Amino acid sequence: MGLLLLATNATAEDFTFNYEQAVERALTLDPRISEREKLVDVARGMLDEATNSASWVYDFNAFLGVAPSIRGGFFEGSDGRFDPDSLDFEGIGPWYNLEFTVVRPLHTYGKIEHYSEAAKNNIAIKQGDVRLEKAQVYMDITRAYYGYLAALDGKYMLEDALNKLSGALSLAERWAEEGEGKQSDVFALQTGIGLVQRFSAELVGMERIAMAALKMLLGLQPEDSLKLADSRLQPVDLPEMELAGLQQKALTDRPEMGQVDAGLKARRALVAAKNAEAYPNVYAGIGGSFAYSPERVQTSDVAVYDPFNHAGLTPVLGLKWDWHSGVQEAQAKQAQAELDALVEKKSFALQGIPFQVAEAYHTVQAKHEMVQQLYQAARSGRRWMITTYADFEAGVEEASEVMTALQAYVLAYGDYIRVVNDYNLSVAQLKVVTGEKP
Repeated sequence: MGLLLLATNATAEDFTFNYEQAVERALTLDPRISEREKLVDVARGMLDEATNSASWVYDFNAFLGVAPSIRGGFFEGSDGRFDPDSLDFEGIGPWYNLEFTVVRPLHTYGKIEHYSEAAKNNIAIKQGDVRLEKAQVYMDITRAYYGYLAALDGKYMLEDALNKLSGALSLAERWAEEGEGKQSDVFALQTGIGLVQRFSAELVGMERIAMAALKMLLGLQPEDSLKLADSRLQPVDLPEMELAGLQQKALTDRPEMGQVDAGLKARRALVAAKNAEAYPNVYAGIGGSFAYSPERVQTSDVAVYDPFNHAGLTPVLGLKWDWHSGVQEAQAKQAQAELDALVEKKSFALQGIPFQVAEAYHTVQAKHEMVQQLYQAARSGRRWMITTYADFEAGVEEASEVMTALQAYVLAYGDYIRVVNDYNLSVAQLKVVTGEKP
């Protein structure tokens, strides 16, 4: 057991990250992003497949079979008379056969070009998916980072309140024993301590959950030690750009807009490709066929063809036409309908994205004002608690007043921490909806 503990401790490492470093590491290591990047590679493979359709096509078919044996032929002797015995079965022998074509498309009525264009724009769509996944990871690491600091700040606040309550309880118990205080004050303070300890336990759980999330998102092991460079939760700077500028930036920089534009190009190309499927493909190349059966008599007469013994090679110019009545027309209509649907989606995006930006912008402005007001309320609440506690120690204040002041302080400071956390997340969300991050 001791050796196992030593081995475990030897592999643990210490890490310290600030917010920017945490975001950068998460965006580099998160497997969800890697998965999306692999799908980009798949899209590139589809483009290669489409463009390489214009290259040479090799079709070889070789097999070994059996053929009836023939000794002599249909005509025996020099007089050219038919020999009826030539039709007698004389056994079987091996048959070696090879058929092949090597051709290349000359003209496909735009099929290759249109499918290649669709595949090219599909790459842009998948690259947009990578950015969208990065935005999700960016929000996840932001939520975990500030959530951990919020839990720490809340725990510090409750520890401060618990110290004041514990000190007041000691005084109340001593005064009650000496007959100078009320037992109800003792009970009131014990109740307050229990409530504070209850919320403190909840915050410890939140702190541990946030730390586990941070380690997961940063690619650390559970046994690794992680510290954040920031020790307290602070509100980030308020974005300076006006709403109209942010909305215009979103319409330019959001990955969804690039995806819609690429999707429209891809759909138009697919419509053209489906329409081109109604036309044939013209190709050229060479074709050949070779067969050999050693148990059959070979003839040098070019007028006689033996499928089991022959050789031939020729240049070819061909026309290949795969026409499915009704199916190709239906596929073309389907592609056109999908294009029309995407046009409507872009129309909605041009309205919906500015609304998303406006929603995030006004949320940030409101949260920022709330942070300013609650900061003053939390400071005043703590001063009230300290003053009331000092008056209680001096014997000029009731325990109920200490509890009232403590409750006001905990509510004000707790709400301040919550709003600062929400404000920081709202700023991060605003950066996402405007296309600034990640």
